[in-house]
Amino acid sequence: MSCVKETDAVISTTGMISRELFYHQDRLGNFYMIGSMGLLSSFGLGLAKLHPLRKFFVLDGDGSALMIMGTMALIAAEKPKNFIHIVLDNESYESTGAQPTISSSVPIGAIAEASGYASTVSVKSCTELAIELERCLVKDGPHCILIKVGIDPIPNIPRITYSPNEIRDRFRSFLMENTDG
Repeated sequence: MSCVKETDAVISTTGMISRELFYHQDRLGNFYMIGSMGLLSSFGLGLAKLHPLRKFFVLDGDGSALMIMGTMALIAAEKPKNFIHIVLDNESYESTGAQPTISSSVPIGAIAEASGYASTVSVKSCTELAIELERCLVKDGPHCILIKVGIDPIPNIPRITYSPNEIRDRFRSFLMENTDG
């Protein structure tokens, strides 16, 4: 993601989303949620409130976002200006065997919009995503970007090689070194 600045944080949900982020773009400013499905958006909300001058890109999956839908309403009520909620919707729990989620019949974008996110949009291409991310960087959030994706496994994708404590410590160090007031 070329729009992510060195001081921006990227937090990703448990499973393949975190594994792919780790594989393609590991950096100190990434937090990989391990073993806590459904809790990423509330974790991101807390971080965004604690660090209001830093952008938080919250990479969620459809299963995770649907697990604790009430968090979307809380995010909208708290109005974190620096919160960009990106939901990758493959209509499955990919990491555990691709069992179907209910996202084909429960519209995540409509839930975010009805909850009161500052903007909610669905994108269908990398070009559309880039345009929306740039828009989110100059307008106050919270924002929700929904991306319908397929399941296209990366052969032999590694697991995250950091322990949960190492992930925490790396991210804490990133937040302390790149303070924003």
